[in-house]
Formats: sequence, C-alpha cells, structure tokens
Amino acid sequence: MYDVVLLTLGSERDAPGGCGSGGACCGGATEAQTNPADQAGQTDPTSQADPTGQAEAGQTTRADGDTERCATERPRVPVLACADALIARGARVETVTARSDAEIDAVLARLDGPARPDGLTWPDLDGKTRLVVATASDGQLRAVLRRLVRRYAPAPSRRPADLPGNRTLPDLPPVAVLPLDPARGGTHRDLAAQLGLPRDPAAVAAAVLDGTARRLDLLRNDGGSVTLDGALLGAADDAGRPLHWRARVEVDDSILTNGDEPLLACAVGNAGGYATLDDVTLLTAPDPTDGQIEVAVAVPVVVRSALGRKRVRLEVRRARGRAVSVLPREGKVPYLDDGVEGELTRKRSWWIEPGAWAVWSI
Repeated sequence: MYDVVLLTLGSERDAPGGCGSGGACCGGATEAQTNPADQAGQTDPTSQADPTGQAEAGQTTRADGDTERCATERPRVPVLACADALIARGARVETVTARSDAEIDAVLARLDGPARPDGLTWPDLDGKTRLVVATASDGQLRAVLRRLVRRYAPAPSRRPADLPGNRTLPDLPPVAVLPLDPARGGTHRDLAAQLGLPRDPAAVAAAVLDGTARRLDLLRNDGGSVTLDGALLGAADDAGRPLHWRARVEVDDSILTNGDEPLLACAVGNAGGYATLDDVTLLTAPDPTDGQIEVAVAVPVVVRSALGRKRVRLEVRRARGRAVSVLPREGKVPYLDDGVEGELTRKRSWWIEPGAWAVWSI
C-alpha cells in the first residue's frame, strides 16, 4: 500500500502569493540568503512572505485515525476528509503544513529515486510515496511545482544522456490536487476545474490510489519560476479602464508586435485561465498537452468609417510555438501568472517543457 503525504501550504486567505512562492511564508523565517537560485541564477520576482503571519503552521500526522493538530490551526475539513478516505483504504497518511520552501523541500525529498552514478537527484516514478497538494489557488500548486523543478532539473553542464532532447528536466512525479475552494470549480474556474480533476475529497483519494498519471506541459521562465495555466500582462486604472503599454512580443520566429504600438493586453497560455478578457477572446485553443504555447496580444487600432468618423477597434494577434519573449519598452508592466501578481521591468521568456509534470486522475 502507498504512503501518502497531504501537503497544505500557507493559506491563500492571508497571502496573495501563496505559501512556497519563495523566501518566507506563513510567518516562517526568510530563506533568501540560504536558498540557492536555479539554473538561471535568479529568483522568482513574485516571491513574497505572508504579511499577516496568520496562516496555518506546524505539522500534523494522521496514523490509524489519530490526529496531532498543529498549535495554531487544525487542517481544513477537505484535508481531513481526504485523509480519512485514504486511511479507510489502508494507506499510511501524513498531513503536513509547510511554512517555508525548506519545509516543502523536505516533503519533496520523499519522492527521490535511488542514487544515480552521475550523482544527480532524480525522481522515483515507481515509488510507493504519493503526494496530494491541498490548494486554495493555482499559485499554491505552482509553488510546489516550482520546488519540484528546482529539485530535479540538472544544471546545463550536467545534462544526462537519458534526458529527452526537448526538455531541460525529467518527468516530474505525479501529484494529486485537492481543491480547498469549491467555488473555483464554477464561474471562476481554477486549473483543477479546467482539467476536469475531482474536487470531492473521497474522489481525490480514489484518484491517488486507483487513478492514472496524466502528463501535462509545463512552462518554465528565465525569472526562475514556472507557469501551469498562463500569464496575463496588462494594467487598468482605478476605474477599471485598460491602460496602454508597449513591448516587443516574439513567439519563436514570429513577431506579434515590435514595441512601437500600444497594447492593452498580452496573454501567454498553457491552459485556458486567461483565454478571455472581459468579452474579448484572446486565446482560441490553449491545450496543456499539445507541446505548444499559445500567445495573443490585444492592440487598439484606430479606423475611419465611410463618413470619416474615427473609432477604435481591438485587433487580436495570435501565434503558437515553443517559446515566447516579452520585452517591455517603457516602465513597469503589471501581470498575473497563475493568479500571482508581479511587475515586469525587463525581458521575460517562457518556454514549453512537454509532458514534464503530471496529475493523478480517474
């Protein structure tokens, strides 16, 4: 039978970036001085601490139905229900609430495979330990995948011969997703809803024990982070009106805009979370299994009617490819990346890692 770790991060109710975004979280100690950067030599600019210090803390272990609750807050009800369902099936279950990247890493270390002759840390895809990530937001799920990438992606100078030619990292261990917010499966669809993953705790437990690993594409970027769903770049004023900004946007060898014209938005899509903006369709068919990124820019264009009157229409330009770069021409460009806010001040590149991560699915 399987050992199952139910991992809960710092509560999204208090931390916009989600626990594990980097540095400290949930009131934990900052790791910025001790945590090594990934291959690009940079840290995620969206990393931030929980400003309230009110999120969940401590570690809770469930064995034979007994629960040792953490000092400040017991695990959320869906976590307890999922643990009960797993235990009823004979699984050995431990629930852990991570307050820092170091605590996330300690959980992920249980997914390591046997030692390799080349000394690389590699995942064990046939291991008996399975991971369930309880998420209040896509940003929290991204935080765990970001740490998985940092753990298992080899440095370019140590690239092994058994790594696929179109990838920079091995197949990451599958994770099960336990959504903590039922509403995100409705109108405001999270990634679990988009992928059709189970939301009921008992169904999530069944996927962990009886399901299959569904492999999905992953976006990496040169800012040191990853993207599961997508990113939306753009800004609005206090009244909600979109602001113009300029950037060069390039997809493989195609240039969507060279930076000389104003933009209203740019969507970088792996899945469909940012496919539309208000009533404007930006992305037509984002698919996290097709090995491509879909990118769109929304450009306001002034046209004249037959009577000579000016009006503005929105032109959406799209392209698909393996990589995209966005180079701001002036100032800071606000963005959302898997729901996490940030500001782009220099060139940012995303590239696709086909089938790099996986979810347990029925």
